[in-house]
Amino acid sequence: MRFHLPSFLIGYAAGATTAVFWSRLRPLALELATAAYRTFDIVTARVVARREDFEDLLAEARARARDHFRKSPEAVATN
Repeated sequence: MRFHLPSFLIGYAAGATTAVFWSRLRPLALELATAAYRTFDIVTARVVARREDFEDLLAEARARARDHFRKSPEAVATN
């Protein structure tokens, strides 16, 4: 593989720029990561709440169905 001077210079410039501006880039990267974690936590909490609501709905439906059978099995058999 041949040495490609433009690629080397671009890589060197990117590394040098990162080293020089790291003190400014780190707080920005930290804020972006913090925002991503906050968003993930909010979405996760909403999904858990919706799942609990759905489980409550199913539990209530199951309880009603079983209660209906307990009250009058004859009425259910005639329907």
